[in-house]
Parts: sequence; C-alpha cells; structure tokens
Amino acid sequence: MTLAGKQKLEEELENLITVKRKEVVERIKIARSFGDLSENSEYDSAKEEQGFVEGRISTIESMLRNAIIIEETEGESDIVTLGKTVKFVELPDGEEEEYTIVGSAEADPFEGKISNDSPIARALLGRKVEDVVKLTTPGGDMEVRIVSISTAK
Repeated sequence: MTLAGKQKLEEELENLITVKRKEVVERIKIARSFGDLSENSEYDSAKEEQGFVEGRISTIESMLRNAIIIEETEGESDIVTLGKTVKFVELPDGEEEEYTIVGSAEADPFEGKISNDSPIARALLGRKVEDVVKLTTPGGDMEVRIVSISTAK
C-alpha cells in the first residue's frame, strides 16, 4: 500500500477507537436505561453498530500489521509501478483517462484508484510513456497510449 493509504487507514483507526467506540458505548448505556432489552430497538441498533465498529477496527489493524509500504525508487520514475498515477488516451478517439495504481486495500475506482490486481493495472504495470497497450475490460478490449506517469498525489 502507499504511504498515503497507510496514513488514511491510521486516521480511520484512530477515529474508530477514540470517537466511534465511545459513542457506541454511550448509545448502549442510554438504550439499557430504557428497560426491557427484548423489545428495545435502540439497544439492538447500538449493539449492531458496536459489532460493525469492532469488526472494522480488527480489519484495519490486520491490514496495517501486514502492510508493505511502496516507496518510489530512483530510476523507475518513467515506468508504471504500484503507487504511480498513469494518464492514457484511448485509441483512436483520444478519450483521456487517469488512474492511480494502488494495493487492493486502497482501491477506490470512484476516486480513480485501481487495484494492482485489476486487468487494467496488470496491463499497464512495467510500461513507459508513449507505449501502446491493449487493455481487456469488462466492456471489451481497447488500445491506449500512455501519455504521462507521475508519482501518486
């Protein structure tokens, strides 16, 4: 994962532990004060949220424990690698797209971050500017020309 991705996960973990966990415990206390727990939807809802929060904390801790941070190495600034932002144009119509290649834990296609395991990323990895690459996507095959490669923002 990238350093930025690790920092984002650390911030989320900190928020879950210091803020969300306390909020949920407080909701459970308040719901218990209403009495009969068997028909207490507030209590059920708070317990369900507690399970989600604790599960997410566990997941993030595991991800951080097993994370390998990607650092840019000298001499590879012109090659598509994990952590790089790649801009390419579709051939022949010239529609331009830009993606940052990240580890699967950080992937968020809506923010332009694709997993290194995705078909597009696998085809782009190891390529250079001006390379023409054939991409296989769920929508079909296409050819693209790499316009630029930069360090992830």
